[in-house]
Amino acid sequence: MEELKKKLKEVLVEDLKIQGVSPEEIKDDEPLFGDGLGLDSLDAVELVVLIQKHFNVQIADMDEGQKAFASVNSLADFIQERQ
Repeated sequence: MEELKKKLKEVLVEDLKIQGVSPEEIKDDEPLFGDGLGLDSLDAVELVVLIQKHFNVQIADMDEGQKAFASVNSLADFIQERQ
């Protein structure tokens, strides 16, 4: 699970090109959107594609995505349950 979280943080920083943050600085329970990491709706669309590309996991709809994208912890749980 720790390796999955590390990979997720790398994908967030490198593929979404988040400026001024290293993967190590992202907390596992930090919100990905809004006041947390600061992702927006365009990042959400891109993140859906990245999750499918890197982890071969599909996010079916907005409700599923909203729960999965709450934090690195929730996203890692979501991916692990579906792999």
